[in-house]
Amino acid sequence: MAKTNKSQEEIACEAIKHALKALRKRHLLEEAAHGPAVLALSRPFVSQGSEWKEKAENLQVELQQCYKAQSRLSEQLVVEVAESRASKALVQEKENAVADLQKELTELRDECSQLKEDLEEKFKSLEVLVSENTELKAQLQQMTTKANKAEAENKMLIDRWMLEKMKDAERLNEANALYEDMVEKLKASGLEQLARQQVDGIVRQSEEGAEFFLESNIPSTCKYRLRAHEGGCASMLFEYNSSKLITGGQDRLVKMWDTNTGSLSSTLHGCLGSVLDLTITHDNRSVIAASSSNNLYVWDVHSGRVRHTLTGHTDKVCAVDVSKISSRHVVSAAYDRTIKVWDLVKGYCTNTIIFHSNCNALSFSMDGQTIFAGHVDGNLRLWDIQSGKLLSEVAAHTSAVTSISLSRNGNFVLTSGRDNLHNLFDVRSLEVCSTLKAAGNRVASNWSRSCFSPDDNHVAAGSADGSVYIWSISKGDIVGTLKEHTSSVLSCTWSGIRKPLASADKNGVVCVWT
Repeated sequence: MAKTNKSQEEIACEAIKHALKALRKRHLLEEAAHGPAVLALSRPFVSQGSEWKEKAENLQVELQQCYKAQSRLSEQLVVEVAESRASKALVQEKENAVADLQKELTELRDECSQLKEDLEEKFKSLEVLVSENTELKAQLQQMTTKANKAEAENKMLIDRWMLEKMKDAERLNEANALYEDMVEKLKASGLEQLARQQVDGIVRQSEEGAEFFLESNIPSTCKYRLRAHEGGCASMLFEYNSSKLITGGQDRLVKMWDTNTGSLSSTLHGCLGSVLDLTITHDNRSVIAASSSNNLYVWDVHSGRVRHTLTGHTDKVCAVDVSKISSRHVVSAAYDRTIKVWDLVKGYCTNTIIFHSNCNALSFSMDGQTIFAGHVDGNLRLWDIQSGKLLSEVAAHTSAVTSISLSRNGNFVLTSGRDNLHNLFDVRSLEVCSTLKAAGNRVASNWSRSCFSPDDNHVAAGSADGSVYIWSISKGDIVGTLKEHTSSVLSCTWSGIRKPLASADKNGVVCVWT
């Protein structure tokens, strides 16, 4: 490139020299041509004529024009040399740009080749994936077929299981009828105590030992009027085979009362919201509270400390129950449209049931495998706790279900609703056996709880007018009306040892009835 630049400069210099030489030569020729005229002019003008004078002037003008032409050519030559140098610089830039572009083109060609190789590899991988997808689809089809077959078999087994349960229930009913007949006969012969202990070997048992089955008396007198909670008491229950009462209120406290003396035994702290429902394990060791703080709290009764805080619901928890055959499994319902099954030993949720209608109340079946759930849409639903599947469904009320209670023999389930009715369902057929109602009885809230008596012969339910109504199941009539509360009664519970009956109202007052 340097040689090329040098040769071009040399060429330009030679061109300038050649032009100067040509101009000098022309100048010499013109001087030679005009020589005679100059000599003539140098002579006296007297001897010359006007013609020579005129020629001299013309030649002088022509000489000046030649000088001017020479000057213009020199200027033009300088401009052309400058333009030539600029053109050389531009050519150099263009050559550099071309070299860069050629280098970039080479790199792009290499990159294009690499991309082609990658594309070929991708196509091969895609073919492998398509082949695997086809195989997986075939496997999925096979698994779907197996699942459908297993579901059909499962349904058949459930039907058989329900049939066996019905047969067992019928046998139990027959045994209960035989038991009642024997008791009546033995009562007549003065051997009532022996009948309770030995007839057909039937003995009521708890986890701690045998408990005798006693008929419930109809309470009529308010023995204690306890100012239990500030802001209302929505839930309470008795310990198993005990007269000790447990209450929970909007003041975020759970309290334990001795109903024999009307005194406060202990207070459980740690709940961060209003207590909406309570349950207790069958060994009376753990109390579990459903709270408006979206959590469940498990206390150790002996130490009074929170053993577990069960988290997972995203809205207030309004119902809770513990399995009747195990103190390990707990079920809860919240206003996030879920029902959750919990393992108390591990302290976490083992199954979640999602449904479009919120559940207000629930209860475990006697075998601990089924959940009875009362929903806001008024329906009673049975759920399998293992699979989370809906087993059965029945329209229980025209408004929201507020309470679910299972009879102690497991044959009947009691539902209460905002339609002010209390329905008794046969567990085997889910048919209504009896509907209990009263002119003045009005269910006060979505979580108003009713209850069975210990002998399953009576039902107690609170009313918005502050009364507690007691029905005879066999007659379907009211056998007692208790009046002591000054505000809506939200919850009733009957002790498992025949007495007492307890009720709680919206002002947090608890009445103990005998």
